[in-house]
Amino acid sequence: QVQLVESGGGLVQAGGSLRLSCVASGSIRNFNIMAWYRQAPGKQREMVATFTVTGNSVYADSVKGRFTISRDNAKNAYLQMNSLRPDDTAVYYCFYNDHNEQYWGQGTQVTVSA
Repeated sequence: QVQLVESGGGLVQAGGSLRLSCVASGSIRNFNIMAWYRQAPGKQREMVATFTVTGNSVYADSVKGRFTISRDNAKNAYLQMNSLRPDDTAVYYCFYNDHNEQYWGQGTQVTVSA
């Protein structure tokens, strides 16, 4: 089992910044992929940013140039969000995949006011 805990969400004005954190614990494999997804009210969950198996990062078109995914070890991942817009409002989820199992965090709310 792997547990994921996100933090860093909140209310911010348009143009502002937030940094989300995801801390993984439990039976973590050194080779794993961590990613960030989000789900806005009435919409499907969508990928925001992810690492690939080669260690590169991939972003949704809507966040390119504004968001940056990073990690400092096999357990911690971050999402730096700059130039936030009202349409970035959503619950943001951390996702863990070690190709045997996948896990989701409980989510953290990000609300961007106009």
